[in-house]
Amino acid sequence: MTVPVAGIVFDMDGTLIESHEVVPAAYRAAVRAGGGPEHSDADVIAGYSLGSPADLLTHLLGRPATDADLAAYHTQLAALAERVTVYPGVAEVLAEVAARVPVGLFTGASHRAARILLDRVGLLGRFRVVLGGDQVARPKPAPDGVELACRRLGVDPARAAYVGDSPLDLRAARDSGAVAVAAAWGHQYDPAEAADVRAARPGELLALLG
Repeated sequence: MTVPVAGIVFDMDGTLIESHEVVPAAYRAAVRAGGGPEHSDADVIAGYSLGSPADLLTHLLGRPATDADLAAYHTQLAALAERVTVYPGVAEVLAEVAARVPVGLFTGASHRAARILLDRVGLLGRFRVVLGGDQVARPKPAPDGVELACRRLGVDPARAAYVGDSPLDLRAARDSGAVAVAAAWGHQYDPAEAADVRAARPGELLALLG
């Protein structure tokens, strides 16, 4: 592992914000509005690896998702966003990190969804780059999003870290060449998944800056 890093890219859900009830609820409501079947939260979460919201909605609806379906999802997400919270310590750490190195975000959520949620919790202004899963060709665990975020930040992935809670995040980080940092406070954290660094609390991320 190369430290200190020259830039940090973050995952969003389960890493910066606690949204594990809100996001599935928004998908389920959008599917119902589109005439699709009822799903559990577990059904929705199991589909995160499929790709962008359009891909997941297509899967859940059992038909190609339309612009109206996507709009319904984003509307539901905005309506539920007041229930989203920031993990303790995250805002303070982001402020300090952003003052020292370029900071970006890559999430499997859509770019619009990311902006809705980050704006709601007051974190949107912390990032030079906000990249959604609908802006890359391949979803995590492919490294495309991490690599693109690093390019937009002007940082070589080998000098960057990607911080995320899920196994998909860590695999994407490793395949991009970035330092794979496990956010062990997140709800999808799996201690069996390989990571270069495991942070039990957001404050431990400051060690990446040297």
